[in-house]
Amino acid sequence: MDKLVQEVENEIQEEFKKNEAIEFRNSTKVLNAFQKFQISEAHLNGTTGYGYNDLGREAIEKIYAEIFESEEALVRMQFISGTHTISTVLFGLLRPGDTVLSINGKPYDTLDEVIGIRENPSSLGAFGVKYEQIDLVDNQFDLQAIRERVSKKDIKLVMIQRSRGYAYRNAFLIEQIEEAIRVVKEASPSTLVMVDNCYGEFTEDREPTSVGADVAVGSLIKNIGGGIAPTGGYIVGKKEVVDLISDRYSAPGLGKEGGATFDFNRKVLQGLFMAPHVVTESKKVGIFAARLLEKLGYVVSPKYDEKRADIVEMIQFHDPDKLIKFCQGIQYNSAIDSHVTPEPWDMPGYDSKIIMASGSFTSGSSIELSCDGPVRPPYVAYLQGGLTYTYGKIAVINAVKMLGDDKK
Repeated sequence: MDKLVQEVENEIQEEFKKNEAIEFRNSTKVLNAFQKFQISEAHLNGTTGYGYNDLGREAIEKIYAEIFESEEALVRMQFISGTHTISTVLFGLLRPGDTVLSINGKPYDTLDEVIGIRENPSSLGAFGVKYEQIDLVDNQFDLQAIRERVSKKDIKLVMIQRSRGYAYRNAFLIEQIEEAIRVVKEASPSTLVMVDNCYGEFTEDREPTSVGADVAVGSLIKNIGGGIAPTGGYIVGKKEVVDLISDRYSAPGLGKEGGATFDFNRKVLQGLFMAPHVVTESKKVGIFAARLLEKLGYVVSPKYDEKRADIVEMIQFHDPDKLIKFCQGIQYNSAIDSHVTPEPWDMPGYDSKIIMASGSFTSGSSIELSCDGPVRPPYVAYLQGGLTYTYGKIAVINAVKMLGDDKK
């Protein structure tokens, strides 16, 4: 096993250098924003109660808008997950009779009840919002179908999910998102485009709002929180769009003016500062895992030398026992709860049993090393995160040993 690991590390160095170049550009962008808005000790403090006139919160939102090349930002600890943040965007922008169109097929499982794909009396569908989708063709946007549908001028919002969720496809590169947005806007300039940016921040040196998205959404316990932010979500985009969403986040007329932060500001700023480096370390873990498991005969995606648009590595096991053992191996080599054995369970929001390994300092943090997957054919593990390459490498090596593949 030691010889194989050394072979893998020798082969992946060029990919490491490419991703470190992206890290340099993103780190420069973040540092420039901190300097532009003159972040000081005063911005690290928080507020209580209504949270009016919170200097730190206001500075954070200016920095986010700057980094994402957008007009406005809403960054709040009150968002409990990416799903919650996306739901707030959808309910903020859509009205009864409107139609929302997903152009990458069905969105992530946890949005089924938000949209109304699965019945829920509080869903968008229950409020009269219509849902349509255009499936991918060969895992690419069907641009002709998108153009034809959007040109009818009755689509209020187009949804793009950048990462793969539990679909067996690669994440969308910024250049692919840019082309899809161009097609939508040429067909119907008034149609809004929302990008679910979860797992994608800082994997490339541009973000969806840099290439025309009206709004982008993400979670602070994924990439952009840097493993330090303890909870929260962000929304960035055009001012008129974010203002509408802010009224749904709080209440009409209150918008984004309030919202206590307690000790949140320090952690969000520090996490953002670290995020370009942490994301790159996470990508290195994925690159290492991809090459190692590919050499052992498994189908992986993306391959170690492919461009990455998110921090997720898919490993196809075709065997439920191997999927479960690999996830358990990641859990046993985590910093927190290494003594715990994860088992498949009926996780809320999913239609299959889920096996999930996540021994993280922040519960559910996906930028910290985790591995999960639905226990259904073809039994794919979704490996993501890793605060440092070294810790991630240790976990992957030992998870492979759980499979018995170190004997190959």
